[in-house]
Amino acid sequence: MGELVGVNHLKAIRAFEKAGFWIGRQGKHVIMYNGSRTLIIPRHNPIKSFTLIGIVKSAGLTVDEFRKLL
Repeated sequence: MGELVGVNHLKAIRAFEKAGFWIGRQGKHVIMYNGSRTLIIPRHNPIKSFTLIGIVKSAGLTVDEFRKLL
């Protein structure tokens, strides 16, 4: 597993959209769904590495799969 450093929240949202998620709600956090999973993405720039890796795992992706979507 590697690190994900310096990922903007907008780039992360676009990558999750490519993985089949869509935006359900927006506020201080962006809530994304794919029918069976829910992701909560903070609107921080950049998103902390530890936080983003947890979100990627919740999405059912590996870090390498997520990097390819970026």
